[in-house]
Amino acid sequence: MKKLLMLVFFSLIVQAGSLGVNEKLGEYIPLDLTFIDENGKSKTLKEYMDGKPTLISLNYFRCGGICGPQLSDMAKLLSKLDLSENTDYKVLTISFAPDETPPLAKAKRDMYHKVITRPYVQDAWHFLLSENNSSAILADKVGFSYKKTVTEAGVVDWIHAATLIVVSPEGKITRYLNGIEQLPFDVKMSIWESSQGKVGPTIAKTLLYCFSYDPKGKTYVFAWEKIAATVILIITIIFFIWLVKAGRRDQEDHQNQRRK
Repeated sequence: MKKLLMLVFFSLIVQAGSLGVNEKLGEYIPLDLTFIDENGKSKTLKEYMDGKPTLISLNYFRCGGICGPQLSDMAKLLSKLDLSENTDYKVLTISFAPDETPPLAKAKRDMYHKVITRPYVQDAWHFLLSENNSSAILADKVGFSYKKTVTEAGVVDWIHAATLIVVSPEGKITRYLNGIEQLPFDVKMSIWESSQGKVGPTIAKTLLYCFSYDPKGKTYVFAWEKIAATVILIITIIFFIWLVKAGRRDQEDHQNQRRK
């Protein structure tokens, strides 16, 4: 019985962690992956990074959830960042949705570039699309998982977390900055450490997850699967601890009876 419960316990852990970010600090991403930029041009990841530490966000451009707030915060962050874009660092926002197009990527790039409150080199922040499944491969290499959902009205959404991944010029994953809002100092230090190939601890462990849009109710619906898995996991942990303690009490009672 205990073995069965332990099996269920560990399987629930796996299910609860199936969406989000499985950190792979210190590992390398393949720089020969090719992507299509907002102008329809295809280049390798190495060419886009241009030998600079790079901030990578994985989003999809039709996202009606946290992608917008995350990218808006990135634009505000880049306004305040005390570093020279295109010289000290690069930024890549990469879509994992396979059906998005260069005009859409360009529209998003232009929109968020306008949020930046200072003159900003456009070539420093690209909005990229997958080529030959490159977005899915990259997501797997950095441990970023997402799930496709389709509403009753046929609207496609993606459940995913919000994180900013810092990669060294050689392609080493050096830092994860989870959540929507980032502090300029944290990002500056992350870029500086990445330029030296140093791996830093994750900032802000709490992950925020994308909402799905319900066109009928005209509301945003939370990714309930993650919450349900977390609740089940907590209940299972509590039950597991109770089971262990109950087993110990039974052993102690049995030993006390033998002594009598």
